[in-house]
Amino acid sequence: MIAVANVGQSSRWYQQVLDATSGHGGAEYEQLLVDGVLILQLHRLEVGHHHGAIGDPEQPLGNGVAVWFETDDFDAAVGRIRDVAAEIVTDVHLNPNAGHREIWIRDVDGYLVVLAEAPHRVECR
Repeated sequence: MIAVANVGQSSRWYQQVLDATSGHGGAEYEQLLVDGVLILQLHRLEVGHHHGAIGDPEQPLGNGVAVWFETDDFDAAVGRIRDVAAEIVTDVHLNPNAGHREIWIRDVDGYLVVLAEAPHRVECR
């Protein structure tokens, strides 16, 4: 769950970038789903509900956080990123440690978002 300034705007951005759907909707809280699986929750920064505020509105959002996603169709994800004209921090590159391709971007609230190519798993029989 991340705190955002505008749940609707962030939801639309993540839906487009991640090819996700809304699982809740609303101005204060959202659940984002891919293939029916919850992958991210968005919560309006200054709304406390039953648990208190998620973050301090006096601090920059996302400082020190990388929101990480793996995707089975990395090339399609990169295309969607380019379609929304996301701020690219590090363009498509091979992560030498993980052995997969990644792209690092910023979302509408400034969170660092990483999309990584899903590892190719080999089944042993």
